[in-house]
Amino acid sequence: MTKNNWGRWGDDDERGSLNLLTPEVVKAAASSITTGKVYSLGIPIQSQGVPLMDYRGTPMRLTLQDSTDDGIYEMYGCHTGTGAHEDVLVMASHTTSHMDALVHVYGEYKHYNGVGHDVMHALGGAQKLGIDKVGGFAARGVLLDMVKYFDEGEWVTLGRNITSNDLQSAAKNQGVEVRAGDVVLVRTGYLQWWWDNAAKGGPPVFEQAGIGADAAHWLAERDIVAVGCDNAAVEAIPFDDNDFLIVHKILLVNAGIYMLEFLNLIEPAKDGAYEGLLTVGPLKVTGATGSPINPIFVA
Repeated sequence: MTKNNWGRWGDDDERGSLNLLTPEVVKAAASSITTGKVYSLGIPIQSQGVPLMDYRGTPMRLTLQDSTDDGIYEMYGCHTGTGAHEDVLVMASHTTSHMDALVHVYGEYKHYNGVGHDVMHALGGAQKLGIDKVGGFAARGVLLDMVKYFDEGEWVTLGRNITSNDLQSAAKNQGVEVRAGDVVLVRTGYLQWWWDNAAKGGPPVFEQAGIGADAAHWLAERDIVAVGCDNAAVEAIPFDDNDFLIVHKILLVNAGIYMLEFLNLIEPAKDGAYEGLLTVGPLKVTGATGSPINPIFVA
């Protein structure tokens, strides 16, 4: 059965599952810290050596000011040997490690909470459900290492559909429990595959392991806040049931559960750091459908 949270937090709600993160839930999440080790889960923002999707273009970091511009500071009383460097960053909002806003995907012409698909405007962006509605959040993070669970090598077989039984079995093996208000991090090893193959000139491959519809339904029933993964879409590709973005529709559209993509989960998995406090702060770009992020996981 598809979990539907439309109207659960009011007809005008634009934050979805983030409403679950009450001060009491966040305080409890902080108690999951045991070692105090800090992990940065973001991947670099650069034009080469990281996964990119052609239609989204390549991130560009352009130098706006360098030492050749020193003369422009003379009017401000600048002393010799003093200056400043500045950049311009141009990139798609769904490139590198990023968070999907609730306005990112629609099904049957509707976004989360019944918002129409025509809410997205060419000039002003999303009039509702944009990434700016997120702000920032902290929650208990639970890492499920599916690479270790399937034991097929350094990554899960490309295209594999991860089921709810797989997630539950992995959690049991690791001695962790998925609870309401959690962010569930699913490691498939896709980034490792990309760095070992595509980054070295291997042929492009569209397939990726990820969760399927069954797993998405199970996670939604657990009342989680978000799902993060080390692949491009959280869900398996080819898409489960040959239904384009089926997991996005179950999570983002129906349940208001957020999705975090292209996370680097290698180090916490290597250390067996399966529980901790996760903090996420997307850029407050008004009306944007997503934002680059560098989630911080404190085990």
